[in-house]
Amino acid sequence: MSSFSIHGIGVSSGIAIGHAHLVSNALLEVVHYQLPEQLVGNEIARFSDAVLIVKKDLETIRGTLSKNAPAELGAFINTHLMILSDKSLSEVPKDIIRKERCNAEWAIKQQMDDIVEQFDAIEDEYLRERKHDVVQVVERVIKVLLGHPSQAPNQTNKIQQQESVTILVAHDISPADAIQFKQHHFAAFITDVGGITSHTAILARSLNIPSIVALQRARDLINDGELIIVDGSLGVVIVNPSKDILAEYELRQNQWMLEQQKLKRIKSAKAVTMDGTTIDLYANIEVPEDVDAVKASGATGIGLYRTEFLFMNKREMPDEEEQFQAYKKVAEAMHGLPVTIRTLDLGADKQMNPDSVSECANPALGLRAVRLCLSEPQIFHTQLRAMLRASHYGNIKILIPMLSTLAELRQTKLLLERAKLSLRKQSIAFEENIALGGMIEVPAAAINAEAFAKELDFLSIGTNDLIQYTLAIDRTDDAVAHLYNPLHPSVLKLISITIKAGAKLGKSVAVCGEMAGDAKLTRLLIGMGLRQLSMHPSNILSVKQQVLHSQITKLNSDARKVLGLSDLEKIEPLVAKFNLL
Repeated sequence: MSSFSIHGIGVSSGIAIGHAHLVSNALLEVVHYQLPEQLVGNEIARFSDAVLIVKKDLETIRGTLSKNAPAELGAFINTHLMILSDKSLSEVPKDIIRKERCNAEWAIKQQMDDIVEQFDAIEDEYLRERKHDVVQVVERVIKVLLGHPSQAPNQTNKIQQQESVTILVAHDISPADAIQFKQHHFAAFITDVGGITSHTAILARSLNIPSIVALQRARDLINDGELIIVDGSLGVVIVNPSKDILAEYELRQNQWMLEQQKLKRIKSAKAVTMDGTTIDLYANIEVPEDVDAVKASGATGIGLYRTEFLFMNKREMPDEEEQFQAYKKVAEAMHGLPVTIRTLDLGADKQMNPDSVSECANPALGLRAVRLCLSEPQIFHTQLRAMLRASHYGNIKILIPMLSTLAELRQTKLLLERAKLSLRKQSIAFEENIALGGMIEVPAAAINAEAFAKELDFLSIGTNDLIQYTLAIDRTDDAVAHLYNPLHPSVLKLISITIKAGAKLGKSVAVCGEMAGDAKLTRLLIGMGLRQLSMHPSNILSVKQQVLHSQITKLNSDARKVLGLSDLEKIEPLVAKFNLL
């Protein structure tokens, strides 16, 4: 087998060496493992139980449909029940388990792939599209199976060991899929498409595993099981490496791991510059379980809790109680440290239900974030009530995404007051003076930052979207990814305007976009006047190292020089020069 390399965009640094695992189009990816002969019977029983659970769930849903429910809903459920009862899904996977001695998740996934392939060969478009119903039914079964682990002794450890040398290779991974990977221990993942700040890339960084996007044809060129090297720092994938290259990368991998270990020495150190200025280093999270990583990183608070991931991979909106419990869990776990919760930011590349993705010519410019919330006041009301209730259990702040007009802000404040009033009437405790902040991620908001600062308690700059909208670049599109640059003079000027607006009115300003976690930009941001940076927990220590070796007076001078330039080609080398330790 000949060795070759593929180049893409590295979105999460580090080196991974492992075997390729091609990701199918199924929503939930599963890992293959073998079972000892004596446990095959137990695995078949586990599969049968999962099918029975899904069947009962569907029958329960059908039984709770109101008389006024559209007839299509009942027909939809009946179709899924019929598919589930078919022997090709209810019996054939058992034969696969017996024959291959494999786990149930893998068996039903293999059968699903075969069925989907048969559907793809059908000429009739309507019948061909029915494959999606099969995929949805299988996903339900797999989700149940993942909630009921195999009875094999120590099987969890074995799976984790296999996953730790498994590299996922996909055409694309949606944020909804990627959020599922948090429960796994994959070595890396690589995709054909995507940009450096697509939400999939952001989640890759939160998983703290090497990842590369925009590889174009990786999934076509790489075979399942092939040994590959992923260099997330250089954005290079090496397929079937020679012995010499493999040895060299094993050495590099060990050196990288040693550097990560060294950084842990400063975990308990306060983020204070050499001349005594404290910089607040906060963490970004997606789900309550991320709090463990926040604590391990030494972060002094949560600067961005992306609540939309609570809504993803679900057929129905989470109710107020479910949301309240999630927010409360995070607030209590942080023991009084600040927790900034962003209201729902669905839309663009983040959809709640993968089966009902709304069609929009330009989703990034469409009905998303606060626009969506204001158009769905009942959903917004439910979330605001849940946040307010949770504020009684910790230091919670509310953050509104993608504000572009003062009218949007004032309408939001009215809805917040309405939520407070409804809780008062029920005598439910909450923090009356809860802080309300706004995200500056639209150029219109940055230019008008002073007006927003007058009506808000704090500002938070979302650099990912701010760069996208300023430079007219779709941050999920690898075709224009090379044009995405946080050091563009227009972007820096908008950030500077926002920082000055906050300073003038005595309102704190943070950066919670990917710029905050880029250690190469830390000194520039501090020099521009920022004192709060929020990032993925995995980036806290590298950013803190930059803070500890910085002097504010020099950084202020360096930042002024950068802001005085209008040529990107002059800005980049200047930032690189004064950024060296």
